[in-house]
Amino acid sequence: MGVTVNPTVSRRRLGSELRRLREISGMTTQQVAACLLISQPKISLLENGRRIIKPRDVRDLCGLYGVQDQRRVDDLMQMARESGRQGWWNAYDDIPYGAYIGLEAEAAAVRCYEPLVIPGLLQTSAYARAVIAGTIPPATAEQAATRLEIRMRRQDRLRTPGNPLRLWVVLDASALWRVVGSREVMREQLEHLTHLSAQPHITVQVLPHDAGAHPGVSGQFTLLEFAEATDGSVVYLERFTSDLYLEKRSDVRRYGDMYAHLQAQALSPDGTRSFIEEVIKVYAGPESSPDARALTLPRP
Repeated sequence: MGVTVNPTVSRRRLGSELRRLREISGMTTQQVAACLLISQPKISLLENGRRIIKPRDVRDLCGLYGVQDQRRVDDLMQMARESGRQGWWNAYDDIPYGAYIGLEAEAAAVRCYEPLVIPGLLQTSAYARAVIAGTIPPATAEQAATRLEIRMRRQDRLRTPGNPLRLWVVLDASALWRVVGSREVMREQLEHLTHLSAQPHITVQVLPHDAGAHPGVSGQFTLLEFAEATDGSVVYLERFTSDLYLEKRSDVRRYGDMYAHLQAQALSPDGTRSFIEEVIKVYAGPESSPDARALTLPRP
């Protein structure tokens, strides 16, 4: 059986190694750009894994950096070939977050804070369809169907035999009370969430309204962690027209600290399941049932 190569991660690994070799050589990105007659931004994009690099460019850079070990050069050129391959997500047109899917597909663990909706990895098909329809009004029926198919396929990472994605979600209570689709859709979604949260590799915590101000008030963020220490961690900030990826150690550490505070302020996993079960009862009841948005449960 062949080894599946993730092109997004291959580009990051290759870019990181090329940056390391440049720094060892003592050259700046401006000097490299001048020697190879290319732009300085292109060098930065290559080193950040944001652009496909050709094997011959790797060969030229290794020559410029004084790499003498031909086997090392050959290995890096092979990484360049792998980074140019297509991931499954590239088969779809108009995917604005393909880079994120590539990282998620390779990540060993994902920690996510979501204040408004259930995260895509935990969404039911009906809930996801309603989210897509509500958040991307200009999308055609075909585009919406493509988005839904991709979202459902991403969830395969939670079912990878022997090596499922380790997922930890801190969810603001507001996401439970925002009626997406219908009350029936919400009931089904929360039952699905309860079922998934009982699996050993998935942890869900709800941040109740009485937690007050907290580090997540600035919005959603996701931390992606990789099995290979050389790959580093990435902070992903989702925006409507463009996304932001933070890889500096100081940025990753700051968001890691924020997440630890959110975990500490949220209900325990068991307390969260109890909370969600109470919310499910509200959605399962008659339309005229009292508003339960002020519901709070004793903290375990």
